[in-house]
Amino acid sequence: IACLATTAFFFLEHGSVALAWKASIAVAGIVTGIAFMHSMYMRSVWVTTGDSPIIYRYIDWLITMPLLALQFYFILSAVKKVSSVIFWKLSIGTIIMVYGGYAGEVGDIPAFFGFIIWLVGWIYILYEVHSGDAGGIIARNSNRSLTSAFGTMRMIVTIGWAVYPLGYVFGPPLTATIDSDTLNIIFNFADLINKIAFALVIWSVAIANTSGSRR
Repeated sequence: IACLATTAFFFLEHGSVALAWKASIAVAGIVTGIAFMHSMYMRSVWVTTGDSPIIYRYIDWLITMPLLALQFYFILSAVKKVSSVIFWKLSIGTIIMVYGGYAGEVGDIPAFFGFIIWLVGWIYILYEVHSGDAGGIIARNSNRSLTSAFGTMRMIVTIGWAVYPLGYVFGPPLTATIDSDTLNIIFNFADLINKIAFALVIWSVAIANTSGSRR
């Protein structure tokens, strides 16, 4: 429900930001909208069967996590011309990460191998936004609101995204030390940070830069 409210908020705010920021705001609303719809599907299955549907969770992640990673590209593109190479690095890296986790969880590949693929993909994303092309651009940037927002988003991806591989380790794929009910609560809390809070950071910098351009 929080994701639905956030989606409505972003599409209402879409007209309040400068043209350069509209893509970021639209993607933020799409991410939370997708999260809401898949949460409804997963809730329905859970209420009926008591099981957490792996396929719906990973369909959600396969769509939303690349879009979240691409927000680094979109906010940089809002203030300067950025190479499309960054776009493809972020999207492909995240897709490989999520697919590795899915393949390991459903048994297409050994669970530990799937975990390693997830970690490698995540570390690659972290490298790109900290020290890679995207990180290099923000290090040379003089826009204070953009630099602050980028840093907060980077912290969320570094700390908030750690929930997912930890859920993999302590969930059914590897050790199964956490039951599915607890895991669902953890993943829902992660969505509040990784999708809603992440998107609100983008909205704040979009509003700040829109206001600055109107002065």
